[in-house]
Amino acid sequence: MDRKFRLSTALDIDDVLMECVPYAIRLANEKYHFDPPLSIYEVDRWGKLGTRADVIFEIFQDPEFYRTQPVIKGARQFVKKLSQLTEVFVSTSVYPQFMSIRAQRLMEEFPEIPADHIYMGSRKDKIDVDILFDDGMHNVTRSNAAYPILMRRPWNQDATGVLAVNTYDEFLKLVEVISDSYSTKTQRFDPNQPGIVVLVGPSGSGKTEIAQKLLKGKKRFEKLSSYTTDATVGMGGDDWYHYISLEAFRDLQEKGELFESTMYAGHCYGSRKQDVEDILASGKHVLTIMDICGAMSLKTHFPNVATVYIKRRKRDLVASVLEKQLSNGEKVSRLLALDSETKNAEICDYVVPGDDYDQAAKEIIKGLFNSGARKKV
Repeated sequence: MDRKFRLSTALDIDDVLMECVPYAIRLANEKYHFDPPLSIYEVDRWGKLGTRADVIFEIFQDPEFYRTQPVIKGARQFVKKLSQLTEVFVSTSVYPQFMSIRAQRLMEEFPEIPADHIYMGSRKDKIDVDILFDDGMHNVTRSNAAYPILMRRPWNQDATGVLAVNTYDEFLKLVEVISDSYSTKTQRFDPNQPGIVVLVGPSGSGKTEIAQKLLKGKKRFEKLSSYTTDATVGMGGDDWYHYISLEAFRDLQEKGELFESTMYAGHCYGSRKQDVEDILASGKHVLTIMDICGAMSLKTHFPNVATVYIKRRKRDLVASVLEKQLSNGEKVSRLLALDSETKNAEICDYVVPGDDYDQAAKEIIKGLFNSGARKKV
């Protein structure tokens, strides 16, 4: 029986629905004529940085800023679509003296959101909703929502192990997947059509080893390698990732060649849409390894995608991370992300134990090509 109640979603405003940092940067450049112009990439974390980028906090003190904030392209259509899927609330942090301006703008720009669904204040952990959508990492990590989701921005690029999206379409797809996880609806993979199989799981879960077993099977799959700014890739013969510089990665992003991009332990990861299309055109199934954010992006851009979560005991995951040839800082990042990542099993199509790699590969083949039915956690 499908669930009879609607999910609830709380939306942040600044840099989720309305331009904030980019708009403040434009105004600052117009006022002070910075040479070179102030760039959004200079705001690489939230708060005052002790750099020239701190000028944006001066801009935030002007009431005219809040009266003229531009609505982000596609935001109105996004809210309309989301309102059909969930009950929508606003949770926005704004200086008290500007609250009335913010409320008036919201009622004018987003009439689908009832006025009594607008909450203002910095304690977003007090908002009781199923889903929070915010660009502030501090709000996401402190949230009591079942699914806090981060909107990727330059100031939260170091975020690891959280649900994160780059676009409204990716968010809507994630909401759809979350909604399905509460019901008896099944996600079916069509083995007769070229599709995509994504292995998801925390660091140390055995994704790479299981993927290698699948590739040695009946040649159903072709590997999709991703691009990363992590210079340690390739160690130990790992060819699932191609190393490129941060500049080259951003160039691929700006040219629109990457259908997905994410951050993990301080490094950028992304995949080219053309690479996926080339494999599908050959008649084979794509096999790839991604975090949950990349997996949801695949579901947004392609049909016939199956996500497979590789499950292992936390003790084994910790031991595996500690044994890796990584810096202590990167080990800490991966260990801190474990609890968040284990929750992702709930929204994957299949869950497979990863203790025995051969057995895991067999279960994946059986689930995808025999039953085709969703395997619940």
